[in-house]
Amino acid sequence: MSDALTAAAPVRGLVAGPLAGQVALVTGSGRGLGHTIGRALMALGADLALHDISEEAPAKYGEFPNLTAVADSMSKGAARAVAVTGDISQEAVVQAMVAKAEASLGPITILVNCAGGDIGAAGGKPDPNTAIRFLLEDVQAIVNRNLIGTMLLSRAVAPGMAERRSGAIINISTVSAHIGAANETAYACAKAAVVHYTRCLAAELRDAGVRVNAVSPGPAKTARFLATRSVDPTMMEEGPSLNRYASADEIADVVGFLASAQSRFVSGQVIRVDGAANLFAA
Repeated sequence: MSDALTAAAPVRGLVAGPLAGQVALVTGSGRGLGHTIGRALMALGADLALHDISEEAPAKYGEFPNLTAVADSMSKGAARAVAVTGDISQEAVVQAMVAKAEASLGPITILVNCAGGDIGAAGGKPDPNTAIRFLLEDVQAIVNRNLIGTMLLSRAVAPGMAERRSGAIINISTVSAHIGAANETAYACAKAAVVHYTRCLAAELRDAGVRVNAVSPGPAKTARFLATRSVDPTMMEEGPSLNRYASADEIADVVGFLASAQSRFVSGQVIRVDGAANLFAA
């Protein structure tokens, strides 16, 4: 089932769910994987600050008409959803987004840094896009969208978590961060930096009791993935075999685990969610 079809149903989170009383900010949650993660956290009881770079961004691959429509579709259950917009690579914008989210919902207790992607300076996939054939402006845009945005959001939210001595930060990376990639090198390197930033942040926040982890998904059937990649039809069907593409729900479930008390002694870790496609240490 596509993300668009899954997203059409209202969220029916239970107030008594394991994340009841929590406030989550999920960047890039206007569509795609980020949206599915946001819905999963709401289903567990969390209130949600939805985010996308603009009001119109969720319409890019036909999932929603705009971010307000996304928030409206998710606010019909027990948990609340509000929308914030902005470029996460801009410091003042990030501070304003966090301030708006917390004014509407209360202190952020869960941060999921999901926004990013292999998107060049002009939008869309960079071309050229290899280890030695690239445009500097594309590399800078990719680093800004992935690493800098993750660092700025974490810096805006983590001090409050540390003061309250509670919180969870989950950074979304990719399996490409762990292997050599001749293509999409800038994206792989930026996400590898996100993985190591996760470890650094976990070390800094350890004494404060704030947990920081990363999830590195393999290919997943989001609307953007299906629109921008040549897909293997044999990998599309869900079933007992793990030799297939992931559903966005399968990745969101891992994020939900890392956001909950079930992972209360897990920090500084990276979980690859790729159905055993990449088997190597670290």
